[in-house]
Amino acid sequence: MNSSYIIKVDCPDEKGLVYKVSEVLYKNGVNIITNREFVDLENRRFFFRAEVNGEVQVEEIKNELQEKLGNDANIYMSKREKKNIVILCTKEAHALGDILIKHYSGELNANILAVVSNYEILKPLVEKFDIPYHFISHEGLSRVSHEEQILKVLKSYEVDYIVLAKYMRILTPEFVKNYTNHIINIHHSFLPAFIGANPYKQAYNRGVKIIGATAHIVNDNLDEGPIISQDIIRVDHTYSWKDMQCAGRNIEKSVLSNALTLAFDDKIFINGNKTIIF
Repeated sequence: MNSSYIIKVDCPDEKGLVYKVSEVLYKNGVNIITNREFVDLENRRFFFRAEVNGEVQVEEIKNELQEKLGNDANIYMSKREKKNIVILCTKEAHALGDILIKHYSGELNANILAVVSNYEILKPLVEKFDIPYHFISHEGLSRVSHEEQILKVLKSYEVDYIVLAKYMRILTPEFVKNYTNHIINIHHSFLPAFIGANPYKQAYNRGVKIIGATAHIVNDNLDEGPIISQDIIRVDHTYSWKDMQCAGRNIEKSVLSNALTLAFDDKIFINGNKTIIF
């Protein structure tokens, strides 16, 4: 039975790469439905994404592509299906609630396996959607000990992505390396401005005329991971920092939602500390 798959390739640029990839797919009886490519001229790196269908032998195709493109090629191939995610949150409901509603209505291309929080505040909300809620208090624990308990829960699930839906704790490099390039955070600022805590208060004190939100991949540097999605809204001198915070919540929801759609549809490439999005 024919199935749909996503193929992603990045490798050093050279002539004839589209032909080489297409030739392998053709020889394996795979039909290309859509494809896009991009060349980073500065770094001479080629990026290719295709949606294909057919009676696909994934490992055979990946091996042939590796042989054609060389050891420096990164090759990803996966069946088109929903991703498995776990959400981390703290106290704020707006980002989490938006994801839960989209999941409930079938708009989210993912299965929410569980929600993990260091507070119990959002437990009643999550339980309305019949999703497991793991309360892991940070009180009296070191950051490392707390993260070890979270990782124990996460390892009980087969997770494709961790989503930080206003999870207001800094993750250590030791935690992040367990899910490299697979943790997505929503930051309530138009990065790289106003990194860290209380960005709305920082923005208010600076007298900004726009505020925004940024969804990004989490890495070892606070709020400096590759950016997936951003947007802004306009504010003026009449806004207090709490008014800005309230206005910013809608933009946070839409930016995070857009980023998750891109991630779950396998449309993101990591290129250094940037993203390439098809």
